[in-house]
Order: sequence, then C-alpha cells, then structure tokens
Amino acid sequence: MTPYDSKNEYEYEYEYEYEYEYEYEYEYEKDGAAIYRQSFATIRAEADLSGLPADVGRVAVRMIHACGMVDLVRDLSWSPGVVSRAREALRAGAPVLCDVRMVASGVTRARLPADNDVVCTLSDPAVPELAARLGTTRSAAALELWRDRLDGAVVAVGNAPTALFRLLEMIGEGAPRPAAVIGVPVGFVGAAESKEALAAHPSGVEHLVVRGRRGGSALAAAAVNAIANEEE
Repeated sequence: MTPYDSKNEYEYEYEYEYEYEYEYEYEYEKDGAAIYRQSFATIRAEADLSGLPADVGRVAVRMIHACGMVDLVRDLSWSPGVVSRAREALRAGAPVLCDVRMVASGVTRARLPADNDVVCTLSDPAVPELAARLGTTRSAAALELWRDRLDGAVVAVGNAPTALFRLLEMIGEGAPRPAAVIGVPVGFVGAAESKEALAAHPSGVEHLVVRGRRGGSALAAAAVNAIANEEE
C-alpha cells in the first residue's frame, strides 16, 4: 500500500492545502472616528469648495464622502435657500420622502432633529395598479401616495428620473409644495434631463442637484444626513 493509499482522498487534500495556508496581517486604520476625520480632511484638501456657500459646502463634503469623487463639486447646482429651508423643515418635524428604499435606508435616523418620519411608498401594494392605470413606472406612481404629506416635506430622489419628473408635474398641477428637493437620480435615460427640469422649474422650489448622469441613492441620503445635522 502506498502512502497515498493509506489515507482517504479528503485527508490528503486537506494536508496539501494546509501547506499553502498563510496568515496575513495588514496595517490599516481601525479607529472609526479617525477614519472619518482623515476622510473629511482629505476631501477638504482635494476638493475645490471655494465657490460654494458654507452650508452647501458642508453638504458637498458629505456627498463626496459617499461617492469618493472630489470633482462632484463642479456638477452641483442649488438654490440659495435649499439647506436652510430643508433644515428648518426637519427641525419642525417634516417627513423625508424618498423615491426608493435605498435612499430611506441610508438616512441616519440619529441625525434627524425631530424623530422625523422617513417615508418610501414604492412597496405599497397599491402602487402596481396605480402604475398600470397611469401608464408610468412604479417609482413615479408611488408619488401619488405622497400627496397628503408633501406640503413642507423634504424630498430625496436618488434613483428614478421618472419620480422626479412626476413630482414636478404634480407641483405644476397644484399639489402641495415640498420645503426642498434633493434631486440626484442616476442613469442614462432621463436623469440629466429631470435634474435640469428641477433646476429650471417655474415654481422656484428649493433644490439641490448633481447635473448630468451622476447621482444615486448614496448621494441623496448623504445630502439629507448633512442637512439634518451640521456635525460631520
């Protein structure tokens, strides 16, 4: 009997693999607070924030932290009172209305000043039928369920251009106006156009957008978190 035959195949393979098993130890920052400090310091060193108002600059820093792109600043567009108006609304207890669960999940509840409701109606059972009847996407149809909470709310759209377009249509039709709209849907179809429409909307609704195709749920949630609490 050969040495190999004296063992079962599993035992042989286990010993073979064990011979090549190594232990690695990496040097990296493990203190969470230090990671935050270093991250924000890096952003402030590398991003050109000089053209931003102080309050918008703080929001921009947190948005950059969420995406890792310091050039995001050049695509930011905002109305003069968006941060102050949204912050006042949150302090008064206004809800945060989100187009998708990813945005809602990214909002840090501990940063909200008044235990604000964070609402996403996309998964409501009524939405599929609404979308079919209205001939639109579920993301857009879900906004119909916002009507009774829209007045003075903070809206965060981070995924669906159709949701942002529908919001603007609703406002144009006479629906209650939100306090502010964070409009940063991402994508190749309608994203850039929906954000341009928000920035140019005749209602003059307070807004913050990232022009072009870039955007996303992480950016929307980061903007809300920055507005909700001035602490980095």
